[in-house]
Amino acid sequence: MLTRRRLLTTAAATGLAAVSVHLPRPAFAAGRAIRIGLVTPASGPLAPFAAADSFVLDQLKDILAAGVQIAGETHPIEVIVKDSQSNPSRAAEVAAELIDGDEVDLIIAAGTADTTNPTADQAEAAGVPCITTDTPWQAHFFGRRGEPETGFDWTYHFFWGLGQISDVYVGIWNLKDTNRKIGALWSNDPDGVAIQGGVTEAVTKDGKFTLVDAGLFAPGSTDFSAQIAQFKEAGVEILTGLMIPPDFSTFWTQAAQQGFQPKIATVAKALLFPQTIDALGDRGTGLTTELWWSPFHPFTSSLTGQSAADLCAAFEAATGTQWTPPLGFKHALMEVAIDALRRSAALEPEAIRDAIKATNLATIAGPVNFSAGPVPNISETPLVGGQWIKGTAFPHDQSVIFNATAPEIPVNAELQLL
Repeated sequence: MLTRRRLLTTAAATGLAAVSVHLPRPAFAAGRAIRIGLVTPASGPLAPFAAADSFVLDQLKDILAAGVQIAGETHPIEVIVKDSQSNPSRAAEVAAELIDGDEVDLIIAAGTADTTNPTADQAEAAGVPCITTDTPWQAHFFGRRGEPETGFDWTYHFFWGLGQISDVYVGIWNLKDTNRKIGALWSNDPDGVAIQGGVTEAVTKDGKFTLVDAGLFAPGSTDFSAQIAQFKEAGVEILTGLMIPPDFSTFWTQAAQQGFQPKIATVAKALLFPQTIDALGDRGTGLTTELWWSPFHPFTSSLTGQSAADLCAAFEAATGTQWTPPLGFKHALMEVAIDALRRSAALEPEAIRDAIKATNLATIAGPVNFSAGPVPNISETPLVGGQWIKGTAFPHDQSVIFNATAPEIPVNAELQLL
C-alpha cells in the first residue's frame, strides 16, 4: 500500500520532492490539515489523567481550526485521539495506528509511563516527531534506555524528576515532628520502580530517617495486610510510595480497618485526584502529595493568555467537576505542539523535529526548554508539595504547603498532621 509517508520517502529518494518545492504557490494558500495524534488513557485505572482531554481540545478548537502558517501555506490542525486503555501494549498498538494508518505529522502523549514510553518508542522507531508529558522524566528517559550522551532523535518530554519529588517529600516530612520512621510500598510499574529508587536514596543518605520498605506490589492488588502489619510492627509514622488511585483506596481502607494510622501520608500518583480523596471521606482529609500544577501556579498560557487560576475556573464552569494537575499539563502539551508547528520551516518530519528541539516556551505549566537539560530531549518543570484540606465548592481542595523546590509558587497553608 502506497501511503502518503511512503510516497514522500520515495519522492525524496528520486528527487521528485525537490521539484515540488519549486512549484509556484500563492502566499498563505490553504494547505492540507496537519494531523496530530494524541495517545491518552481515556479508560481504565489511569483514566483520571485523561479527564480534561475533551475540555482542552474543545477550548482550543478555534486555534486548531485557524491552524499555522508553514512555508507560505495555512494548515488547519486536526487532532486524532486514541485511547491507550491504561495499558502499555495498547498504547504501542494505537501509536502504531496513528503513524501507519492515520499518517500523523506529530504524535503526543500523556498519562504516566504506561502511556508515554510505548508511544515514544513507536515514534522513535518510525521517525515521527513526538512530545510527551505526565511521567517523571527519569522513568521516561531511562525507562526507554536513553543514553545521556546522545539522547533520542525524535522524542521529547517535559515533566519533573526524581530529585525534585524526593526533595518535596523530605521537605514535607521535615515540617512537623515525627519519629521519622517511613513505611513505603511501590506499584510494580515503570513509575513505581523509578520513584522507589529516587526516594529511597534521598531518605537514607543522611541517616535522619528510618525506611521500612515493603517493596513492590502488583497493580490491582486486593490485600495489603502483610504490608500494614509490617508498618505497624515497626512503629511507622510516615507513609509513602506510589500507587494508582484504586490501589491506594484499597490500601487506605484496609489500614483503617487494621488500626494503622500514620501522622503523615505522602503518596505519589494516587493522591493527585479529588475523586480518590472524596471517596475516602474524612480519611482523605490531610493526605499529602506532589503538586505539579494548581490554580496557585503563577504561569499563563501562550495560546489563550489564561492564568492557571483562569483555566481551572473555566474547566470547573464547563464541566462541573474539580480541576486536577493533568489539566494544566494537557493544555501545556498542546501549547508546545502548536508552538513547534508555528516555528517549523516545512511540513516535513525533520523540520518539525528540529522545531521541537529548539523549543523555549513559557507555558501554563512553566517554562519548557529542551536545550536546558538535565539530559538531551528533556525539560524539567517545577514541583511543590500539597495537602488535601476541607473544601468549599468541592469536598476537598489542594493547598500548597512546601515550595522550597519552586519558590515562585507561593505557600498558602501549613501542614496539618493526620
